[in-house]
Amino acid sequence: MQLEILTPDKKLYIGEANSVTVPGSVGSFTVLNDHAPIISTLQKGEIMVNSGSMRFTIKSGVIEVLKNKVIILAEE
Repeated sequence: MQLEILTPDKKLYIGEANSVTVPGSVGSFTVLNDHAPIISTLQKGEIMVNSGSMRFTIKSGVIEVLKNKVIILAEE
């Protein structure tokens, strides 16, 4: 799936990913290929890409998943 992690200042990551784990406001969750469409707020924590091979710390954000495209707008 295509993943974009963006902040107001820069692009943290743009590329392919097998899995993305995010700190959702009501608990952590993982997005895999063919995940159902979702929009959720994120809380302070770590975004883990590809089972933790890449990690990004955020203060808050929003995630949108639609048709194997994941967009995360985050505050660092």
